[in-house]
Amino acid sequence: MPKSKRIRITAHAKVNLALHVVGQRANGYHELQSLVCLTEFGDQIQLSPEIDFTFKVTGPYSLGIPLDDSNLVVQAAKFMAQKHSRSLDCKIVLEKNLPIASGIGGGSSDAAAVVKALSQYWCVPVPNADELMAMGADIPVCMTTGLTLMEGAGEKIMHLSDAPNWGLLLINPNVGVSTPAVFNALSNKNNPPMHNVIEKCVDVAWLWHQRNDLELPSMAIVPEVSAVIDVLSSTPHCQVARMSGSGATCFGIFTSIAEANTAAESIQYAHPNWWVVATKLI
Repeated sequence: MPKSKRIRITAHAKVNLALHVVGQRANGYHELQSLVCLTEFGDQIQLSPEIDFTFKVTGPYSLGIPLDDSNLVVQAAKFMAQKHSRSLDCKIVLEKNLPIASGIGGGSSDAAAVVKALSQYWCVPVPNADELMAMGADIPVCMTTGLTLMEGAGEKIMHLSDAPNWGLLLINPNVGVSTPAVFNALSNKNNPPMHNVIEKCVDVAWLWHQRNDLELPSMAIVPEVSAVIDVLSSTPHCQVARMSGSGATCFGIFTSIAEANTAAESIQYAHPNWWVVATKLI
């Protein structure tokens, strides 16, 4: 792509439709088994030519976002420049639409989008999963589409299916939750795995019987998670209501985007301080 043009890429929200914690390694990393999908809705990354590297954050959740090397966007940009022996001759603007510390992969998805943008900008290949994993466990899965089985600490990824034509309702009570705190509060690190995931992953009835093992410890830290799931569970046409990742974002699965949109309008009216978005899977 000519450098005279801007590149705009969506940093898709990542949703853990199921997340089973099935062990813990000696180095402290947890062994996970998760059914993951990305959604149409997400943050936005815009890249344009610039003599020197600059990074800016806009959007409804831009407040307090760091602009230094602690941000995965900056880390991903510098990693790509070093890997491909390029100077960072660009400006990156992150439009932050996803709540912070919300269990839907915001930072990791932002980094994945930057990797894609710079790959186009410089006409260079995307790094492999191991290289991406070194920046963050969720970054490789944020490069995928469709339903994906993620195992290990995030390094084992298997594409299972194209995205089902479900409507997805995402709700966050606008309360952040610490991922380390949630894992520390998890009493059992050796829980049963999912079975028949390859054959059953698009079966909503099967999915209803799966779990997010981080849901209960997250509820203990952020009681609002329980309130969100209760609201979703009692919403007409909601097939599955569950928390994503380590929270506090929860999701509801609907048979169509029209049903999800209707539910979003009703819930947003009743809970104006919540973040509510209806979207599709990609």
